[in-house]
Amino acid sequence: MTFKDLGLDKNYIKSLKELGIKTPTDIQAQAIPTLLKKSTDFIGLAQTGTGKTAAFGLPLLHKINPKKDTVQALIIAPTRELVQQIKKQLFKYIKYNDTKIFLEGVYGGEKIDIQLKNVARTTHIIVATPGRLVDLVNRGAVKLTDVKTIVLDEADEMLSMGFKNDLTTILSSVAGPKNTWLFSATMSDDLKEIVKRYIADEAVRLEIDRSSIVNQNISHFFVETSVHEKASALIRLLEEREDQRGIIFTKTKAGAQALRHQLETEGFNVGALEGDMQQRERDKVMRAFKNTTLQLLISTDVSARGIDVNDLAFVMHHQLPEHIEYYTHRSGRTARAGKKGESIALILSSERNDLKKVESTLGIKFKQLSV
Repeated sequence: MTFKDLGLDKNYIKSLKELGIKTPTDIQAQAIPTLLKKSTDFIGLAQTGTGKTAAFGLPLLHKINPKKDTVQALIIAPTRELVQQIKKQLFKYIKYNDTKIFLEGVYGGEKIDIQLKNVARTTHIIVATPGRLVDLVNRGAVKLTDVKTIVLDEADEMLSMGFKNDLTTILSSVAGPKNTWLFSATMSDDLKEIVKRYIADEAVRLEIDRSSIVNQNISHFFVETSVHEKASALIRLLEEREDQRGIIFTKTKAGAQALRHQLETEGFNVGALEGDMQQRERDKVMRAFKNTTLQLLISTDVSARGIDVNDLAFVMHHQLPEHIEYYTHRSGRTARAGKKGESIALILSSERNDLKKVESTLGIKFKQLSV
């Protein structure tokens, strides 16, 4: 199947070809024709890294009337990084359009004055984090009267980050007839509540790879160690992968900084992300990681939200996550765009049962590694 078969405009196909995107992924092949032809609410469940941005972005661009000087669509995402990434991707898609579609990204961590100035210009699509969009709407800077489509990307992550009230405010503020397209990796109870309140019963539902909650291109391993030997086990694992890039997850921000210091002392090229960082510092670390100046990134679960970096060979779990769905988000940072990756958990002997719970809940199997 080709993008032409899906019904896309020739200008978008030209852009995709230039980007080297030739064959639709599963979610693109199934979502794009539906969203192009129908005016419908939509729920798409698929892992991170499966091409969701194109799956909603291309049909959304088709629905915009460039001659109308109003905001016609909202894309809501959990983090500044994901907002920037979606906006950048959509810009690439509209390169050959005959009529210009205007996009703006708004998010916390940047001076609001700049964003107020930006949204005062002609804007057709706003890509936003929930809190900043609510702020701009409350100031009267963004009018939602003509919004016909709302996309919630990584909806489960937004709820786990505490954006439930902001999301319900946004969904309630668009009073006219609209379609809501929800994309998510997992379906939590909070998300089911949002679906029940704001998405039509007859919404089209699409679940990619129903048999597996976790990307099947990921191999799952565990290393059993002790508290005292965990650091040396991690160092040996990293030495075995000295030419590869990856993310190491910790439960706490203090743990992230302590581990960064430890690995730097051992000569590793490593940076850390944690909740108390200033946005400028976070951006600096992410830039260095994306342009490969940093080989390794240490992060807490919340800080890793929305990170999308290509060619990560592995993720490591310094501790198993607090919630099982976090394992899905963590491991989904590797094996993106059809590539293979490893997810390696360092566990204590007392955590064997926790590991079995992850296996049974997510339908995966861990193999033991010795180091």
